[in-house]
Amino acid sequence: MQVVGTAKMSKYRNLAEARKPFFYVAMRQNVNGLNLKIRTSLGPDAVTKALVREIHALDANLAPGEVITMQEQVDRTTALQRVTVTMLGVFGGLALLLAAIGLYGVMSYTVSQRTRELGLRMALGASTSNLLGLVLSYGLALTAGGVMLGAAAALSLTRLMGNLLYNVSPRDPLAFGSAFVLMAIAALAACFLPACRAARTDPVRALRQ
Repeated sequence: MQVVGTAKMSKYRNLAEARKPFFYVAMRQNVNGLNLKIRTSLGPDAVTKALVREIHALDANLAPGEVITMQEQVDRTTALQRVTVTMLGVFGGLALLLAAIGLYGVMSYTVSQRTRELGLRMALGASTSNLLGLVLSYGLALTAGGVMLGAAAALSLTRLMGNLLYNVSPRDPLAFGSAFVLMAIAALAACFLPACRAARTDPVRALRQ
């Protein structure tokens, strides 16, 4: 075999495989067919027409097979990973929505159960901002507890997703930080309406209940 080129460490079939050394042989010794990699500033249609013309000039009985861009090739090799990540993103969004709805329900029930307490606080001089902060702090405390439990579980389980990630660590600080910020925003949105309801409590009516 005539070796015409080597690659010290490279990926051949897809981006998820481990890097390994390769060697390349002459075209006539390649039993798997001929693949041409063409670097050009032209568009795919123009390159295809030029390629067909040149091949027919060499042999009228030959014709190129499928002509695709390198981006299309990368997209095909990562199709499974992209579909899996998309599904995980959808399920993650649904989980976040359900968590926000659950937190909203808990906070609404808590406010209704503490109506007399809130009315008493207002009667004793608590301002609207005080009640708003009280309810929000309680909701964020619940969220903080859930986030800590979730972070502990995520740190132990994300290693199982390593084969779905590319150029991202399973314990990437930016990803975890973004998740924490997103959870905080969802918690604030879920707690805001119950907090506003608590801030509008009528102390006289609350104390009569």
